[in-house]
Amino acid sequence: MIRVLLVDDQALIRSGFRALLDLEDDIEVVAEAADGATGVELARTHLPDIALIDIQMPVVDGIEATRRIAADPALAGVHVVILTNYGLDEYVFDALRAGAAGFLVKDIVPEDFLHAVRVAARGDALLAPSITRKLINRYVAQPPPAAGSTGPGTGLEGLTGREREAVVLVAQGLSNDEIADRMVISPLTAKTHVNRAMTKLRARDRAQLVVLAYESGLVAPGRG
Repeated sequence: MIRVLLVDDQALIRSGFRALLDLEDDIEVVAEAADGATGVELARTHLPDIALIDIQMPVVDGIEATRRIAADPALAGVHVVILTNYGLDEYVFDALRAGAAGFLVKDIVPEDFLHAVRVAARGDALLAPSITRKLINRYVAQPPPAAGSTGPGTGLEGLTGREREAVVLVAQGLSNDEIADRMVISPLTAKTHVNRAMTKLRARDRAQLVVLAYESGLVAPGRG
């Protein structure tokens, strides 16, 4: 059973998502909150698999709520998915940096919404390759680090060559199957490389792996 926490200050939005989720046999809404502070407390109480969190809320906004959940070792199993409107895209990268596993736009069609919840519950990053590339192109477009720099204390030195290659491909928005094709290995081996890199770099999920790859200088915007 996938346990979901809904955090949004709009009761109508929460009730709409809940109505969809309650129809599914494998999904259960365990709690709702109208602000980020309450959402974090309910996450600690109920330990949901997924926390669907709005960005703009009173008391504590979604980015800070995400940061608090990601920083709490007791909540390591909680995957935060940010709920956003198209007009709030500028906040998405900040949310990923804070520890979100991905994001959904609020006008998503029901079938895609339910699929997304299940994807996030598996621990996969909720970022389609096209969305990953869009985020990278728009929000990570900053001067690259000096040549050869990988940033202090990133842990990249602990990666094998193949793991580094896999991280670069993840940062380019490739799925495990696409990484396998590019590296001429099996999808299972590709997934193993990615998972080992996540463990070594202490990334909660693939979304954080993308952030780390760019912030460390392993991948530069516009390169690759």
